[in-house]
Amino acid sequence: MEAQPPLPRRPPEIMDKTRPIIILKKKGGHGGHHGGAWKVAYADFVTAMMALFIVLWLLNSSKQVQEAVGGYFKDPTGTSKKVGSNMIGTGENFVLTRDNMPRLKEQLQQAMKQMSDFEKLKNHIEMTVTTEGLRIEMTESASGTFFDSGSAKLNNDGQVLLATLAQELGQLPNKVSIEGHTDSQPYSGAANYGNWELSADRANAARRIMQVSGIRPDQVTQVRGFADQRLRKPEAPFDPSNRRISVIVQYILKNNDNEDSQSSPEEKKNEPEKPAGGVEKVADK
Repeated sequence: MEAQPPLPRRPPEIMDKTRPIIILKKKGGHGGHHGGAWKVAYADFVTAMMALFIVLWLLNSSKQVQEAVGGYFKDPTGTSKKVGSNMIGTGENFVLTRDNMPRLKEQLQQAMKQMSDFEKLKNHIEMTVTTEGLRIEMTESASGTFFDSGSAKLNNDGQVLLATLAQELGQLPNKVSIEGHTDSQPYSGAANYGNWELSADRANAARRIMQVSGIRPDQVTQVRGFADQRLRKPEAPFDPSNRRISVIVQYILKNNDNEDSQSSPEEKKNEPEKPAGGVEKVADK
């Protein structure tokens, strides 16, 4: 047999064009394994941080705000309404009823503790929940605590305390009345000026300080002077603590709780008897 000639070789450029083109696509191992799970984890983290900030904010808020928030989650249709008020403000306001009177008492105590001379004055400040409202009494000592002795002029301690009370009470829609009391020691300052005038003038001086410090002009309903007709210690009529100023924060009765206006037998028993006497001085402008 004759040897056949070898087949002609193709040029390299023709061979490259006839070869199939293979493209390899590699999937990322991390993305293919987890997918979008990191988005869910990030969303959970953001939610947890937001919850943390809300809790920290509540811990630093006043008790009224805490009660309002807690009351809403307990009963969105009713409980929160007992804590909030219809006043436009910072959210610190609330309507003072029998239910939340102890909260106001605690709030005022906390505010007074910030005073620099509180330790010196604390034994001369007394707050009592009565059938009329919250009674705040500022009692005098033998040498004078809040007023100059035998005078209707407030000293620095008296002005600071009344200003502190006014800043807190001015946020409330409740009305306020102010009373002045003396002991049974006859006033010897002037022939035509006695305990009646002194008690009324001291109550009016307290009103003026409170109204320039936070109490609204229409919030004070009465300024009264009782002289020695309502002694704090009837068994000791000359005791200095009978000389005092009383600030009464009056209740606001709830529409669906009219029975609150009636005193219980126990409350009537503990309530001091109101004498027939009493002078009321119209607040000067």
